Amino acid sequence: MAYNEADTRANLIDPQLNQAGWTRSQVTREHYYRPDFEYTAGRVVLRGDRAERHSPRRVDYLLRYTESFPIALVEAKAEGETALSGLQQAKDYARDLNIAFAYATNGRSIIEWDAFTNTTQQLDRFPTPDELWERWRLNTGLDEPPTLADFERRIGELRPIYHAKDAAARRQNPLLHSYAPPQVTRGKTPRYFQEAAIKEVILRIMRGQRRILLTMATGTGKTFTAFQIVWKLIKSGWLKQKNNGRSGRILFLADRVVLRNQAYNAFSPFASGTSDPRFMLDGKKKLSLNRDLYFAIYQNLWSEDSKGKRLFEQFPADFFDLIIIDEAHRSGWGTWKEILDHFAGAIHLGMTATPKQDENIDTYAYFCAEEPAIETPEGEATRRPAYSYSLGQGIEDGFLATYKIHWIRTNVDREGLNIEEALEKGAELFVPEDVDVQAEYRTPQFERAITLPDRTELMTAHLAQLLRRFGPMQKTMVFCVDMAHAQEVARLLNNHFADLGHGDDYAVAIVSEEGETGRRRLQQFQDSDKKLPVVATTAELLSTGVDVPSARNIVFMKTLNSPILFKQIVGRGTRIDEDTGKLWFRIIDYTGATRLIDENWDKPPSAQTQTAALETPQTAVLSGTVFLADTEDVIQGASIALIVAPNDQRGPILTDPQGQFRFERLPAGQITLIASGPGMRRRQMQVETIADETTTIQVELKPATEQKRRKIEITNLQVEIADEATFIVEGHNEPMTLQEYVDYTRQKVINLAGSWDALLAAWRDPDKRETLLTRLTHASIYPDVLAEVLDQVEVDEVDILGHVAFQRALQTRYDRTLALRQREQTWLNSYDRDAREVIYALLSKYELGGLRQITDPRIFRLPPFRQMGDVRGVIRRFGGDAGRVRQTLVEIQQRLYMQ
Repeated sequence: MAYNEADTRANLIDPQLNQAGWTRSQVTREHYYRPDFEYTAGRVVLRGDRAERHSPRRVDYLLRYTESFPIALVEAKAEGETALSGLQQAKDYARDLNIAFAYATNGRSIIEWDAFTNTTQQLDRFPTPDELWERWRLNTGLDEPPTLADFERRIGELRPIYHAKDAAARRQNPLLHSYAPPQVTRGKTPRYFQEAAIKEVILRIMRGQRRILLTMATGTGKTFTAFQIVWKLIKSGWLKQKNNGRSGRILFLADRVVLRNQAYNAFSPFASGTSDPRFMLDGKKKLSLNRDLYFAIYQNLWSEDSKGKRLFEQFPADFFDLIIIDEAHRSGWGTWKEILDHFAGAIHLGMTATPKQDENIDTYAYFCAEEPAIETPEGEATRRPAYSYSLGQGIEDGFLATYKIHWIRTNVDREGLNIEEALEKGAELFVPEDVDVQAEYRTPQFERAITLPDRTELMTAHLAQLLRRFGPMQKTMVFCVDMAHAQEVARLLNNHFADLGHGDDYAVAIVSEEGETGRRRLQQFQDSDKKLPVVATTAELLSTGVDVPSARNIVFMKTLNSPILFKQIVGRGTRIDEDTGKLWFRIIDYTGATRLIDENWDKPPSAQTQTAALETPQTAVLSGTVFLADTEDVIQGASIALIVAPNDQRGPILTDPQGQFRFERLPAGQITLIASGPGMRRRQMQVETIADETTTIQVELKPATEQKRRKIEITNLQVEIADEATFIVEGHNEPMTLQEYVDYTRQKVINLAGSWDALLAAWRDPDKRETLLTRLTHASIYPDVLAEVLDQVEVDEVDILGHVAFQRALQTRYDRTLALRQREQTWLNSYDRDAREVIYALLSKYELGGLRQITDPRIFRLPPFRQMGDVRGVIRRFGGDAGRVRQTLVEIQQRLYMQ
């Protein structure tokens, strides 16, 4: 008799792997295999507001050349099956894990798939660890850099048997060197996609590539990945050897203090009790050139000393070996590009959470310039990042929280605000001097050009109702138009939740203008152990670089035009928080921001066609100075952004100590400039740029106090909720209203069942019912959830479906049990009293909780069956015949659904 899969593995496959030099022991930390390796967490799926996890994906064997270098995998099949039947699955797993060699075997036959050549071949044995390493090394071109020739010769001939000298040589290769151990990383180890990213970046560095890009969704550990890359480069000694004995030097570059500080802390394992190679370039302490790891923001590096020399210019141009640019899509352009140009000889590793789009096309062009050109299906050439891991893939793998959209629209957002009509209905209009009133206003102008207190009050009251329903102590982030709007929303929310007794600490406005107070509130809000504040309202500060794992609600009360900014804001909610049990979050959208969700948001990043605007030459330059109105004092730290096309924003960047800014690589023509600053009124102006020329302008900003007087306000406005939708269906980007979801369900059920009689017949048969429920689940239809939203929780699920699809009258579960008792007296009396007690108890359970209550074997562990002796006692009541118990359960299900 042929072995089953478990015996095939134990008796046939394991011995062959051992014979080839692969062991199950991890003592030497190399040349071993991991059986039943789970590489995902299992996707989180929602049934209404209840979260469940799918099973994780796993491979039968993951083969590691060293502890940090997975090189192959094996898909096992039972001896009686063909090896070929496992080949496609092995290839799929290998593509997931970014592994070059995959094997499918039934213990008698072995088929290999080589990712380098995309070919398969039949083998009579598994390759040894060194054979696979040599093939991988040759295919990736690691022999080519002459500076590594001596090193490569030292490890060129290895044996499958462990040898200390060979292992020591392997540790000098950063690809093969161990990761930072869990005891110094608080138990964190790289996930499969982080391993792939680390490998791809180090491979490119070893081959001499100097511009590299990682695209990894928010919440997937970009900083941790960067730390492990640096750990392997430094601890292996590869950088030191490359520099003829000089230690490797790294600069981590960000554009916000919070990102810089998070990175500094993430690299703490490099510090020991006696030394710390890290240095914070914060402009406060004297510069030291004797450290290895530097952390800075652009603004500090741009600052000047008393002699007019900028901080970055105090470093020799060849000082750094590697510069890591965080949030690369917004950090490398404008004024700050001069910093990168100064260190042009270093390796520049960019990290971004956003896929290639028109907005960040310069970023991809810069960091991917040395990548091979790949032809797209449209026949265009594109250069891809070293590695990409999208939000959609993170959700699919279960490493990121899934989300549910709650979409709301007021009547003024749907129809617009017509001033004349509003005044006729009793509204009052307050117009500052020298301000022209438009005939109509739309959502993007609300709280910017015109203030609508009634709309803000309605939206805040509606949000308060939702929070009370969802849980008033769930951490929530509300994105508002500006500082005044954020403060007003916080005030109104505190009024709505005054009964909780938290005063002004329930909702707080966290805006950049509030300095240290805002940062302190932010730290409290980020801390999952602290209950207060519950709600943080903000305009810009929380959009990037802020980890709030426990955030369960992301609320949009501001309009957005940038898909990148939308992704960054939504990324605040994608982190799973095991401590608080958070597996999913809500996007509560009052302004239509979720229209920016598209297939490139849910799917892995891919190249996109450039717009006509970006295909034009990008040779214009715009520079300028920002100063304060009346005094003409220059403003340092003013925010400058350019809108080049409808979805193409450059910046924002901050002005230097002389109030100056500079943008390069711009198209010629009309460009919108947006300027703002702490305590300053936001200004928008049109600028004309000229090809191959530098346009110089001056931007005058006025204090924000004047803005308050100049903003139109309309009160006594009739505002109401016009539309609301909460149902999300797989494959549909737009949420559905209740009626739309009911219509969608009706059509799906009709397609699957055809008629009420056919539906009921399928429901009587346990196997057919399970198949039908599986198909409904794949279509995002959950009868129990539908019963809840229709307020018919006492109705059987099949009757809910029959009512929606075939207009059948609703029957409660009590109605069905009563009918069974009356109709099936003969059948019931065929059992003795003890057995009938079991049947009646099962029917009572069905009445309370539905069919799942009596199809789950664990039901016999609960009262009243526990008092009957659990499952064994129940079987005794049926004459000791377990088969009769199972048959009775089937008959109950059939008789419940008789016509």
